[in-house]
Amino acid sequence: MTKYHELEVTANKTKKRVGRGIAAGQGKTAGRGTKGQNSRTGKKLRATFMGGQRALVQAIPKARGFKTIRKPAQAVYTKDLNVLKGKTADNHSMFEAGLIKNPYHTAKIIVKGELTAKVTVKTQFASKSAQEAIVKAGGSFDKVPVPLRKSQKPEGKKPKAKKPVKK
Repeated sequence: MTKYHELEVTANKTKKRVGRGIAAGQGKTAGRGTKGQNSRTGKKLRATFMGGQRALVQAIPKARGFKTIRKPAQAVYTKDLNVLKGKTADNHSMFEAGLIKNPYHTAKIIVKGELTAKVTVKTQFASKSAQEAIVKAGGSFDKVPVPLRKSQKPEGKKPKAKKPVKK
């Protein structure tokens, strides 16, 4: 088997010279076929051109605007925070209480209903009126980043140490 360092590869491949006589292999029509619009020299057709009939690109309706790929934050209402009375309301505790579906995604506190319990809120977002409602109830709001998932790799394995390079 040929080894990688024994391969003979030319750095710059020479361009194929077409239309230089029949004996050269790509003579006469130079690989373009006989006659027709594609065999002629000059301007080439655009990819959407359909021989003069109305192109499909022009015929189909266009979806205006854009569709975002960002998922909206999970909404948590202030009335639901009463369940976590005297506790810290972070993503994991709200997930365990059933207020949000995913603890590893952004959560936002929104005013709906009355907050009576003293709660320390540690989430990604809260509306200004929600922050005021939390402070009014005797709690506090701290903006924290989205919690990261723990690594699924087993902790017993250690990475191999690199061997020193000999000079």
